[in-house]
Amino acid sequence: MASIEIKTASEIELMRTASLLASDTLAYLAGILRPGLDGGEIDKTGEEYIRDHGAVPGFLGYRGFPGSLCISINECVVHGIPNGYELQEGDVISIDCGILKDGFYGDVAFTFAIAPLTDEVKKLLEVTRECLDLAVEQAIVGNRIGDIGYAVQHHAEKVHGYGVVRELVGHGLGRNLHEKPDVPNYGRRGSGQRLKEDMAIAIEPMVNLGTRKIKQLRDGWGIVTKDGKASAHYEHDVIIKPDQADVLSDHDRIDREVKRNDNLQYISRKK
Repeated sequence: MASIEIKTASEIELMRTASLLASDTLAYLAGILRPGLDGGEIDKTGEEYIRDHGAVPGFLGYRGFPGSLCISINECVVHGIPNGYELQEGDVISIDCGILKDGFYGDVAFTFAIAPLTDEVKKLLEVTRECLDLAVEQAIVGNRIGDIGYAVQHHAEKVHGYGVVRELVGHGLGRNLHEKPDVPNYGRRGSGQRLKEDMAIAIEPMVNLGTRKIKQLRDGWGIVTKDGKASAHYEHDVIIKPDQADVLSDHDRIDREVKRNDNLQYISRKK
């Protein structure tokens, strides 16, 4: 089994650059999202932005994936292949952006809402954002992986009655897109790998409006909810620290562009 890498200060700064570029790519895309825009156009625009800023798409060709971005709409949880589907009012669209720059990866996801949303789906997105924030609060030295998963699972399932996906998890990050340890969105407090200073992990709650059960599309990539109800997905890259996680990615940059785009509905979160 591969060991968990502890990152050096210089490596963390390279990862921060990659994560912020992934965040900026999503912020840039937030400015163009609108009804009628299709996944292929979004993917092309995202790839151009990434390459124009001296990086390469981290997902393109990864294990054969055909797109630069994972674009997952409505009931698609993650790993959606960009296609010709045109966005419509009321859609939710999760865009997962991987960046490889100067030898290190950034991996950031955000779920956008094409206005107007139903109150039911809006609440799902709000709660999923809260799950991410609660999970990040647990990413400190001395806690365990199970503390992160419990924070997501308790808030999503016990408090709000949503389904938390089990088969797909967060992960370590660094010179490789996926490193040890796995970071599930469920678990028991005090269980699992102990968190050590300067470990790098991607925390990414995947929360379904209905059942937690999923199935894979025939394309071999897209994962959808088994009941066809909406799903939400947000992701941060973080470094484990003693008192408070060092969050490398920046959703605030994305939020600012969402608020400027009249086609999008801003999804607030508790701070």
